Amino acid sequence: MSGPQILKDTEDRMEKALDVFRNDLKGMRTGRASPQMLDSLRVDNYGTMSPIRDVASVTCPDAATIVIKPYAAESLKEIEKAIRSSDLGLAPNNDGKVIRLTMPAMSGDQRKKIVAAVKKSAESAKVSCRNIRRDGNKHFEDAEKAKTMTEDDRDKGKAKVQDLLKVYEGKIDDLANKKEKEVLEQ
Repeated sequence: MSGPQILKDTEDRMEKALDVFRNDLKGMRTGRASPQMLDSLRVDNYGTMSPIRDVASVTCPDAATIVIKPYAAESLKEIEKAIRSSDLGLAPNNDGKVIRLTMPAMSGDQRKKIVAAVKKSAESAKVSCRNIRRDGNKHFEDAEKAKTMTEDDRDKGKAKVQDLLKVYEGKIDDLANKKEKEVLEQ
């Protein structure tokens, strides 16, 4: 692989790690209703496990309520079962046509646990990016050993990989700080 290819591959992989972190954050409660909170839920839909968005429309009429309206009435019970068995801590209210989820106010302990989970997830994302940096650096080392790249090009490439790491760690920190602030403000 050439230097630009190695950098492109490294950046793409770091972007994927950032996307995984973003998705983790979406699933964490903040005290505010958000349809993204349910993105990780899987519902038994005629024998196959499907994302909730495939079987129902999910809306938030206000900051404390989520309304789930299934496309097929038969899936109402399965959606309710999936919510009850999830770790969201929400009690579904099934009126026969839609399911309403009311967000209870979070206690201080719950907020602290969520902030700790945000920090843990952020650290995990950073570790992923560091591992990707290590792989990128190894590709530069291998290219130099194979004589397809000069020592100077290798060093420049490794410096660019380090710069990429700093950028992505900064993005991870920004997202984590924003989520922490959101959790603690409610």
